Amino acid sequence: MGKVVLVTGVARRLGGRFVRRIQREPDVDRVIGVDAVAPEHHLGGADFVRADIRHPTIGKLLAEFGVDTVVHMDINGTPLGARGNRASVKETNVIGTMQLLGACQKAPSVQRLVIKSSTNVYGSAPRDPAVFSETTPPKSLPSGGFAKDTVEVEGYVRGFARRRPDVAVCVLRFANILGPCADSPLAEYFALPVLPTVIGYDPRLQFVHEKDAIEVLRIAASEPRRGTLNSGTFNIAGDGVLLLSQAARRLGRPTLPLLLPTLRWARSALRSLGVTDFSPEQVRLLTHGRVVATNQMRETLGFVPEHTTAGAFADFAHSRGPGLLPPETLARTVDRLAGLLPAGAAQN
Repeated sequence: MGKVVLVTGVARRLGGRFVRRIQREPDVDRVIGVDAVAPEHHLGGADFVRADIRHPTIGKLLAEFGVDTVVHMDINGTPLGARGNRASVKETNVIGTMQLLGACQKAPSVQRLVIKSSTNVYGSAPRDPAVFSETTPPKSLPSGGFAKDTVEVEGYVRGFARRRPDVAVCVLRFANILGPCADSPLAEYFALPVLPTVIGYDPRLQFVHEKDAIEVLRIAASEPRRGTLNSGTFNIAGDGVLLLSQAARRLGRPTLPLLLPTLRWARSALRSLGVTDFSPEQVRLLTHGRVVATNQMRETLGFVPEHTTAGAFADFAHSRGPGLLPPETLARTVDRLAGLLPAGAAQN
């Protein structure tokens, strides 16, 4: 008998892509996709079960199908379409995870659990270290939003790991996932024609390409390769960093520097218009940034991303088309201005 894999959150694009990818593994016999709404994309040969993980029925699925591997991807920062508001998302993130873990604890067939978490657990604060490792405590715990959800989720996962030491548990803390199909809050922010920023701040950002996200999830859900260990907690990010100003130039988007109180007002205005989910935690990220170490990802998990942070962003930018200030036009303008300056002034 091959493996039976259950994946939550398959109505989102990333979940659907992972389901299609994991089916190609030679040791996987069956894949069950679970979500509260039917996906608009196809799931290949996977079985789709419409179920809400906040309800105890998830335990019946684990027993009925004899699931041995659970990949929990239904942890998100924004609703899916008309699925609900922030309160319903929080319930799915926290209450849904509690129900799922309770069901896994009672299911003797479960041998491996993979959690799609986020580097949001570290928060974003002015006194943060330059680089977070997996064991670095945050200077200040997130007080709300998706970041607080992920902190609570990881706390419940650690409790589950203590109660079921026979289950291999892998927590993947993803940096912001980008790519042509990205539908995250940060992708919505970068889609704005003008990017509001905070005066005096140019945060460092890291990204993961969506293809790399799928691949590392596959590694985490599989038996570990020789010389690697895919249980534990791992930061997942592409090599290098991008400043927000660099990202804006590569998109061809002009920036609108604002005082922090004004940016908070702009956040409320944008959210009321339904333009983007410009949450307080995203404002903190766009103020202070966040960078994580990926040594354990490479040395222990044995995963080397195909795309760097810059490469992931370039693929995302290419899929969005030119902005108001196409990079080529911007570069020519800068060159012309530099030519008008007195000799040596451009270096001062």
